Amino acid sequence: MVSTEIKDLLATSASICTILQFLAGVLVCKKFVKNGTTGDASSLAFVTCYMSCSLWLRYGLLIGDSFVVLVNIFGTILQVSYVIVFTMYSVKKSMTLKQFAAATCFLAIVYSYVAYETDKELAAKYVGLISCSITILFFASPLFMLAHVLRIKSSESLPFPVIVASLIVSCQWFAYGCLINDQFIQIPNFMGCILSAFQLSLFLIYPSKRVDQAHLI
Repeated sequence: MVSTEIKDLLATSASICTILQFLAGVLVCKKFVKNGTTGDASSLAFVTCYMSCSLWLRYGLLIGDSFVVLVNIFGTILQVSYVIVFTMYSVKKSMTLKQFAAATCFLAIVYSYVAYETDKELAAKYVGLISCSITILFFASPLFMLAHVLRIKSSESLPFPVIVASLIVSCQWFAYGCLINDQFIQIPNFMGCILSAFQLSLFLIYPSKRVDQAHLI
C-alpha cells in the first residue's frame, strides 16, 4: 500500500513537472507572435516533441498507465498548437509543414501497426523501443551545441533553465520507471539524467562570459 502511494505521488509530481516543462513553449511562441516572425528558429524541436508525446501516449495506452497517458495527451495537444503558431509566423512554412507531415505519417504507421498487431505485449515492446529512442535523441539535442561551447569556451549559448528542467523531470520519471519496473521508461530518462548533468557541468567548466564581464564591471 505504501509503495503504491509513493508510486502515485511520484508519478503525479513527475506529470506536473513535465506539463510545466511543456508549457515553456508558450513563452517561445509568445516571442514569435511579438516579433511577427520565427526568424532563424527551427520547428524541429516542436515536431520531435509532438512525435515523442504521441508515441508515449500510445505506449501508455498499451501498458494501461493513466499517468503516462494523461501527461502525453496534454503534451501532444500543446505541441500541435506550437507547430500551428510556428507555421503561421514562419518564413519557411513549407519546411515546417513537410516536417509535421512526415512525423504524422510515421505516427500513422506505428498506430496502424498497433491496431493490427494481435500480440499487445509485442506491440508495447516495439512502441516502447521507438519511444525510448526518440526521447534519447530529444534529450541529446542540446549536445549539438557542444562544439560551439568548446570553441568559444563559454556556456552562454546553452539553455540553462531548459537543462535544469530536463534533469528534474528525467530523475522523477526514471525513479517512477524503477518503481513500476519498466525499462522503456527507465532507460531514456536515465540517459536524460546523465546528459542533463553533463550539460550542467559545462556551466562550471565554461562559465558564461556575460557573467564574467558582469563581475569585472
